[in-house]
Amino acid sequence: MKLNRRDFLKPSVGTTGYILLNTPDKASANDSSTDPSKGVLVNITKCVGCWWCYAACKHTHNLPETIRPDRENPPKINSSIWTTLSTNKKDNEWHYAKRQCMHCLTPACVTACRVGALQKTPEGPVIYDDDKCFGCRDCMVACKFGVPDFEWDDPTPWIRIRDFCADRLAEGLEPACVEACTTGTPKFWDRDELLVEARERIAAELDKYVDHVYGEKEAGGTAWLYISGVPLEEMGFPSPGTGPVTLNAQRTMVAVPPVLLGAVAMTGIYWLIRRRERISSDKKKDNKKQEATEVKA
Repeated sequence: MKLNRRDFLKPSVGTTGYILLNTPDKASANDSSTDPSKGVLVNITKCVGCWWCYAACKHTHNLPETIRPDRENPPKINSSIWTTLSTNKKDNEWHYAKRQCMHCLTPACVTACRVGALQKTPEGPVIYDDDKCFGCRDCMVACKFGVPDFEWDDPTPWIRIRDFCADRLAEGLEPACVEACTTGTPKFWDRDELLVEARERIAAELDKYVDHVYGEKEAGGTAWLYISGVPLEEMGFPSPGTGPVTLNAQRTMVAVPPVLLGAVAMTGIYWLIRRRERISSDKKKDNKKQEATEVKA
């Protein structure tokens, strides 16, 4: 069932009714754990901390320009930074690990979203439809990797989810960060084949790698996989456990007391109005840019 902002406020259903009556079993509907989805294998031993992945991500997604990151104080993932590096100095040697949304096989954020603003595609990416989102931020609570972010400084904010360059994947291209890397640190391919390669690399050089493929089972499995010469916990990676967190998130959402549904409805109405204002403002800006371009031409 498709829902737009106008339908969201129809008296026949309304915000509360939509949440109650349109709650599909997303644990099964979006479970792609058996699908031949794509993934990326990140070999941390190859990363030199050049930040080209960061630059490529910002350019591809038209994110705000920022000062070149300091490797000792790298920026955290936020609404304007979708790719960053975790850094760690051990035995006088720097180690770097590219960080972004993990694009879980059974994403807790997707299950937590009651209006279908987040969806898991068969190809691998988790994508976000800001026309459906009303800003409840349940996805932020559900995610075990702390990835979804809220535009706190914007009067009409969106939730921000890193989209795995879904548009590029649809065109048969690699993610921009993978294409930009000059050292071959990330490799994009079928997830199952990447897992085989990861295990083979570890087995061939046990003295070089930690015997663990991060993302193979974490949170039920993720599209982004890592092999490393140092424990990833030392690089700031979380330990979410091996089971998918989707079911628990779904149970939590279903257990929300009915008394809160009225508040949810009012919140939905408020966000719809604010989002409409933002969309109108964005269109005016685009029209002005187009007019300026035409004048120059």
